[in-house]
Parts: sequence; C-alpha cells; structure tokens
Amino acid sequence: MSVVMLMRWDGVTLEQYDRARQLVRWEEEPAAGGLFHVATHDGQAMRITDIWETAEHFQQFVEQRLMPGIADLGLPGEPHVEIYPAHRIFVPGSIPQS
Repeated sequence: MSVVMLMRWDGVTLEQYDRARQLVRWEEEPAAGGLFHVATHDGQAMRITDIWETAEHFQQFVEQRLMPGIADLGLPGEPHVEIYPAHRIFVPGSIPQS
C-alpha cells in the first residue's frame, strides 16, 4: 500500500539539503519505491513530503542510502517523521524544477 511520508528536520538549511541531495544523488538515481518528493523550508526547518510504494521502501532508502550518505554533514538533531497510508494520489501534471 502506498504511503505518505512527512518529515520535519529542525535546523537544517536549504544549503545543507542541497548538499545532501548532491551526495546521495536521489534525483539522478531514484530510490526503489519512491514515487514523489517535494521539499520546502519554513525558515526554521526542512519539510519534506514523499509518496512511497510502501513504508518498507522508505525505510530501506533511509538505512541504505540517506543516512550513510549524509553521515559527515553534521546535520543538527534528528528528523521528525510521520508515515500515513495514502488514501488517494493525484498528480495533474509535472511542475518544472527551479
């Protein structure tokens, strides 16, 4: 069952997020089971919303790629993660990257 993952990581900056993205290469080499990713910053924390085929796919990405890939970045604290079953997924079109 598809899931929605909501992450808030307090104290992480846009620059740190971009560095993590470059190190882990999740855009160039998408993770198995990853369906959708959007990131924003509210001035205090990175906020990520993902859709995954299963919660296990997300957990594998975190354990095998994300955390090992960013281990040396010195990011503050730990992310707050919530995972919910997806009720309905609708993506009307692709949004250009900035």
